[in-house]
Amino acid sequence: MNLPAPAFDLVCTLDVTLDTIREMGPGRAGQRRIIPIIGGHVTGPRLSGRILNLGADWQTVFENGLAELDTRYAMETDDGATIEIVNYGFRHGPKTVLEAVARGDAVDPAAYYMRTHARLETGDPRYDWVNTTLFVGVGGRAQQSVKLDLYALG
Repeated sequence: MNLPAPAFDLVCTLDVTLDTIREMGPGRAGQRRIIPIIGGHVTGPRLSGRILNLGADWQTVFENGLAELDTRYAMETDDGATIEIVNYGFRHGPKTVLEAVARGDAVDPAAYYMRTHARLETGDPRYDWVNTTLFVGVGGRAQQSVKLDLYALG
């Protein structure tokens, strides 16, 4: 049996606006924090619209600097559909690079690893295809925002 190689097709770019980090302190696995998602926009060949002012990234940052990203938020498409986005992934890299990211310095996303897998869901029949598609993301962090390219795994 010959299995097909996966293809990755760009669906959209998420430019997510963040509010101030709320530090929770140490948890069972590492430093816990909540980063509210308060807006942004979505542009791309298959999805476009705006990020809604709801949701958050519930992060755990481990002693070695690995950030476990666990987000839940939503978008509204330009034609009025609401799509939930659940995104899970990792951000890690050299200590000095991660310190620069944490300070809000402009850091080339190629200098660290920020990858996710996402599940999108909607009840709008025009976008039913998101309910049966797996997505992967490549991202970068700025001081008050995250940029994430979402690809459909084909």
